Order: sequence, then structure tokens, then C-alpha cells
Amino acid sequence: MGYIKPLGKTPVKIGRELYDADSIFIKEALSLPDPLSIISPFVLSYENQNLLYQGSLHDTKKHVLDAIQSQADKDFTIIGGGGDFFEGSSVGIDAMGLIEDINAKALMVEAWRGDISSDTLFGAHKLLGKRFAGGIINKVPANTMNHVKETVLPFLKKNGVNILGVFQKDSVMASFTIRQLIEGLNGTVHCCVEMLDEPVEHFSIGAMDVDSALRHFRRLPNKAVITGAHRADIQLAALETSTKCIILTGGLNTNEVVLGKAQAKGVPIISVIEDTFTTVDRIEALMGKTRIREKGKIERARELIAAGFDMEGFLKAVGSK
Repeated sequence: MGYIKPLGKTPVKIGRELYDADSIFIKEALSLPDPLSIISPFVLSYENQNLLYQGSLHDTKKHVLDAIQSQADKDFTIIGGGGDFFEGSSVGIDAMGLIEDINAKALMVEAWRGDISSDTLFGAHKLLGKRFAGGIINKVPANTMNHVKETVLPFLKKNGVNILGVFQKDSVMASFTIRQLIEGLNGTVHCCVEMLDEPVEHFSIGAMDVDSALRHFRRLPNKAVITGAHRADIQLAALETSTKCIILTGGLNTNEVVLGKAQAKGVPIISVIEDTFTTVDRIEALMGKTRIREKGKIERARELIAAGFDMEGFLKAVGSK
């Protein structure tokens, strides 16, 4: 099989060339023999974006189509789409255009946003017609799964919309590493740098009294606690529970007692210059950009797909023998 990501958005420099970070990871994870110039034919870097606006970016579509054509001998090629149907339109490599150009079948992954998601899948089915291989409803909250499976799914199937899987929101797949948080928040690490690749599954704001905080913290495993640097009481309470890191807001550090206890427990202390509410806003923005560039997530994805994806129906829909 082959894999191509026509529009890369996370540039990584290897030698003198730029490639997409997701593409590099997929090549390594699946041991793909194809060169990165095929797997990642175009990256929308800052320089390429400027060239586009200046009218000096040429042959992007041809370059991508040539890469796709080079996969003609493969049994199966997965082409990673954009964030929506039209991302990449300005350079001619949007999903809608590529589906038309190469006569591809589309598998649409729709993160659950409420009942509007049924409209999105229904609309995609109508828009793509026979090229719509099916849809996946992803990231469904646990308390909504029954509604999706018992009400939404039968409605879509009754109206001819092929749904190949419904996946509950998964804490492992949605997790961040502490290192990713630090990068996204531009934070400073004060201890336990060896623990930065640990996953964070939950977030909690420490802005209540200590007893309430402790009860709340005990309900959330593998969490990051966000609190003011002056709230040493909250920080000590967090260290008594399953806490992966503590994020101190306001640009200040904590006291030596908290720092020593965090060091002993292997819990990184991170400081950021923003206030608590700004920090929470930035974390929420980051949460919409989770990546699968971790081997633990690959293994978890395999488990979820094996249990909940209609592979036979998918292969039938895309015409595979």
C-alpha cells in the first residue's frame, strides 16, 4: 500500500528539503519504502504561503498529481485529506478537486459536534454521490453514544448514508505529551525534564478551596493542573493525586517545598506568563490539533479500529477485491 499527504502543514527540514511531520511519522511507523518527496509532495510553509500570495508559486497541483500517479502500481493508496473539503483550494489540491481529478473514493471522518454532524455527513453523501465510500463518526462523548448509535445512525443508514464506524472519544487518542504542552504554551520547565514525554489525558483548573480541589483532583487521572503560582496549597494537593504536571500561571515560580515534592514525585512544574484563563483558552485551542505522531497512539488506534470499524464494508465500498 501507499500513503500520500498532498497538503502538509507542519514543516520539518531534512537536509535542504521541507517535509510534513505527519508524513515522516507515517513513513517510519508503516515502514513505507517510498521517498518522502512522494509521501509529502507539498508543504505549505511560511515561504510557500508568501510565494502563493505573490503569484510566484507554480506547478503545485502537477507535482502532487505526479506523486499520486507514481502510486499506480500499489494495491491501495491512502491520500490524507485536509481539514475540510476546500482546504488547499488556492493551490489546486483541495479534497474536492483531487477526488474529481483522480476519480477517488472518499472516507469522511466527522468529529461529533452535536446533531449538526448528521447534516455534514448527509451533505457529503449528496455532494459526492458514488464517490462517497462512507463516513466515520469520531470523538463521541460517552454520554452521547446511545443517542448516536440508536437515533442518528439508523437515520443516516435509512437515507443511504454509509457509516462505517462510530467511535467514542478516547482519552489516549486525545492526550498530549507534557512536551507538546510546553511548546504550545511557550512554557518554562523548572524540574523533571526527563518526564516531558509523559501523556496528559485531562486538565483541571485549581481555583477552588483545597478540600474541593482534592476531591476534584482524585476523580481525574493523568491530569495537568493549571493554577496560579501563589496557590501552593492547590499545588501540594495536586501532588497527592494522579498528576502529570503542574502549570503555573502569571510568570512566577512556586516555593521550594512544592518544587522539592514535585521533584521527588517526578511531576514537572511549568510556568507560563499568561493568566489562568488565557492559558486555558490556549490549551483548548491546542486540543483541537491533536496529532497521532506517537507509537502509543498508533497502537491504541489499531485496537479501536479492530473493534469498531467495518473493514469489510469499507473495502467493498472502495471496490477492493
